[in-house]
Amino acid sequence: MSFVRRAATVLAATTALTAGLALPALAHVTIQPGTAEQGGFTKVAFRVPNERDNASTTKIEVSFPADHPLAFVSVKPVPGWEVKVTEGKLPAPVKTEYGDLEEAVTKVVWEGGKINPGEFQEFEVSMGQLPKDVDSLMFPTKQTYSGGEVVDWSEAPKTDGTEPEHPAPLLKLVPAADDGSSQGASVSASPSATPAVAAPSVTPMAAASASDGTARLLGGAGLAVGVMGVVIGALGLRRRPSA
Repeated sequence: MSFVRRAATVLAATTALTAGLALPALAHVTIQPGTAEQGGFTKVAFRVPNERDNASTTKIEVSFPADHPLAFVSVKPVPGWEVKVTEGKLPAPVKTEYGDLEEAVTKVVWEGGKINPGEFQEFEVSMGQLPKDVDSLMFPTKQTYSGGEVVDWSEAPKTDGTEPEHPAPLLKLVPAADDGSSQGASVSASPSATPAVAAPSVTPMAAASASDGTARLLGGAGLAVGVMGVVIGALGLRRRPSA
């Protein structure tokens, strides 16, 4: 029994250690959804989990890319939190469809609220126009705890594909969908669908209607012939001389 208890204790300790090592890797700050179309506008949420048992998250500071500035940025109010949007002058003007962009949002800070242990909060932002010449944007984020600790989520993805210890929220950019092709596909699919639905419902009903009409016509004709036979028989009886 002592051997079984010892084995169970070792197994429990190993499981706890594995869970303790795995949880912090999953509890980083992320951007949701993680993808958006190049050249468009999008709404995202910075999802911030609290990964401390003895402190609350009290401040979130998100830095926006200066090498690919966004002309339009707006934030959704979060109850209990104050938000400050900071704009700054760019090192060099950036040409956009709306003219040269000399200033852009460089930082958004939320503070005054509280994310308790075991909880998370989402901070929504609408932004655009997204660049067309890159496949991702990084948003380095600092998470401040009530005890004074600051966690800097700013590391870029590693070249070997593994995740760094404190990855920055990453928004992947994909080519815009071709609306014309999708519309064409839906239009081309509709003619083939119509006969399949119409044929079973229309054709049998027409055939049944025609056969029913024919039966009624033949039945009516037979009835008429029968009536005529009765009349002729009655007339014959009347003309027959009495004995």
